[in-house]
Amino acid sequence: MKANRAKTGLMIAGLAMGLSGCVSSSEDNIPFVSRFSSDDANLAQPEKAEQGFSLFKRKDAEEGAAKSDDAQAEGNNPFAGLFKKKDAVDGGEVSQNSGGTKFAALFKPKGEGASLSREDKAAQKAQTARAKESAESLIISGLQTRRSLLPNGSAYDQVAGSVLAANSRAAESELRAARLRAVAASKNWLPSIGPSISLSSLGDLVANLIVEQVLFDNGRKKAERAYAKADVEVAAVNLSMDTNQRVFTALELYIKSQKAAQKSELSTKAFNDMSHFEYIMSERVRGGVSDRSDLVVLRQKLAEIRSEMASNNETRNTALAELDAMSIRSLQGVRGIPELSVNGLGTKPLGILLAEAEKERAIAEATMERAGNLPGLKATGSAGTSGNSLGLNVTTDSLLSLGTGAKLQAIEAAKEGAQRLVAQAQEDSNRRLRALEAQLRGVERQKGESRALTSQSKKNLDLFQAQYKAGTRQVMDVVGVYETYARQQQSAAELVYKSALIKLEIANEMGLLASGAEI
Repeated sequence: MKANRAKTGLMIAGLAMGLSGCVSSSEDNIPFVSRFSSDDANLAQPEKAEQGFSLFKRKDAEEGAAKSDDAQAEGNNPFAGLFKKKDAVDGGEVSQNSGGTKFAALFKPKGEGASLSREDKAAQKAQTARAKESAESLIISGLQTRRSLLPNGSAYDQVAGSVLAANSRAAESELRAARLRAVAASKNWLPSIGPSISLSSLGDLVANLIVEQVLFDNGRKKAERAYAKADVEVAAVNLSMDTNQRVFTALELYIKSQKAAQKSELSTKAFNDMSHFEYIMSERVRGGVSDRSDLVVLRQKLAEIRSEMASNNETRNTALAELDAMSIRSLQGVRGIPELSVNGLGTKPLGILLAEAEKERAIAEATMERAGNLPGLKATGSAGTSGNSLGLNVTTDSLLSLGTGAKLQAIEAAKEGAQRLVAQAQEDSNRRLRALEAQLRGVERQKGESRALTSQSKKNLDLFQAQYKAGTRQVMDVVGVYETYARQQQSAAELVYKSALIKLEIANEMGLLASGAEI
């Protein structure tokens, strides 16, 4: 009985040592061995020029003939040089921490002077992982190479940078979790090991260590890795869409505030001009030249302009307050609407990229489900108090039935459906883009017409004012023409901001409001 237990213990210890050797595969994880490979302690290299082999003989043993008798004795003694004090270089002192001996070089950290901090190592490791991830995925590499259409240093760029700096980036947490799941899935082909502890009916404790290795699983493990990779791509596209949508929301608020501010300025100018007309009319009524009803009409128009001016100011303040709430700093002083070119964009819209990533994930999921309905082969071994065993098992996740064939056909249909979803996403995205482009062309045409109408209205106003001064026009005639001119100015200003908003919608649909490298 004791012999069996000793044999079992030896097997478990050997298995544990084997697993630890698999895990510690890199030289950096075995510090003592790595010290022997360094130049400072190269103690395992034989000398080819001499006979025999000295395990601990130093490199400079060839100069022993020219040294003193003590040095020659040191060359003959394989252990003499290990504990010899190091010579100080250029009059410096030997560090006490290093021990001052050549033997201390064995335990000296590698590259002590040029070693990186833990944070730098983590950043370098993450950068390497991202580069590998980008090389293996066309979707992620395409996202990283995208460049924002917002001009550098413009008002758009200032707003985007401020709101992105304050972004909570909830979608980034999902991407990080997906990457960790992908790392775990990349090692699913390795054997799995775990303990099994039970209490028998006779009160004996049965403890076993079980090792399981999948030999054939109808492509399930490969599909699991493909699913995890596609899951990372879906999370990356969602993060890009979330970031672009945040920038678009901020820019939409900014345009709304700028439009309200300009309309408020125009309303203020119209209010001042109408107040001048109201003063002239009140004087004419006081002198008995004009009817009091005209004065009442003018005052009513002034009240309407005042109400519109207050409404525009409230709209501007509300939009700016909401914009400041989602940005890292106040954007009250940002002004201007830069020109944005959205013509001839060859970038694939984010909606299509998301559909392609979801298609790959759906196909991988269907492959996993198909493999679960088919038998697989596993090798299982155990070692413990109940004895040692090794065998092959044929198992399935679900038992075969008369409906298994229909299940497999449904899985194949799901794959075809995922491919059709990509075509549907392309159609929907193209439809939205064509609609936005048509709206932009219409607004640009209206802008040209509005400028022409505004110019003509100004000419009519100047003509009526000249006729009024000549005594051939009444005050109310001039007021009517001025109202037409003021409305045309408001319409022209609104079209400018409408055009800018449509361009931002096109850029948001294409996913070009934020650079992929910054995301």
